[in-house]
Amino acid sequence: MSTKPDAVFVPLAIAVLTVSDTRTTETDTSGQLLADRLKDAGHILAERVLLKDDLYKIRAQVAQWIASDAIQVVLVTGGTGFTGRDSTPEAVACLLDKTVDGFGELFRQISVADIGTSTVQSRALAGLANGTLVCCMPGSTNACRTAWEGILSEQLDSRHRPCNFVPHLKKIDACETRG
Repeated sequence: MSTKPDAVFVPLAIAVLTVSDTRTTETDTSGQLLADRLKDAGHILAERVLLKDDLYKIRAQVAQWIASDAIQVVLVTGGTGFTGRDSTPEAVACLLDKTVDGFGELFRQISVADIGTSTVQSRALAGLANGTLVCCMPGSTNACRTAWEGILSEQLDSRHRPCNFVPHLKKIDACETRG
């Protein structure tokens, strides 16, 4: 990772949403991995929610976080496949002001090493809405690890150069997130 020597780390308030019809809080290894990684990196786990794969419930939860003055990033795991119940991309895409096309492109590129041509079935996506970065990734723990290690850890780090997402996110008072 390239960092500017005098740059200061800015902890972000991050919400994690797991979309699954089968997982419970106890068995949600993907959401737990993201929560652990973001906290290990120095960020703040602002909220963590597990929802069944329901387009309108997903959309409502993500919209609430986008509207919140205390959430800067939303990480969504699950619901990105091709089954009849997978609806995360459809739930989230209409909420975005701008898409981050490179997120899905890069996620699929780095996933090839692990899953080969099956990466074409990934509907990972990201975008910005109301100063909030929203990233949707597949529900497997390995996919979340790939997204965190290959993209998110650097793009959520204010010290990463030549650029990162931090300047594009809404500014919040750190006291609000520690509530």
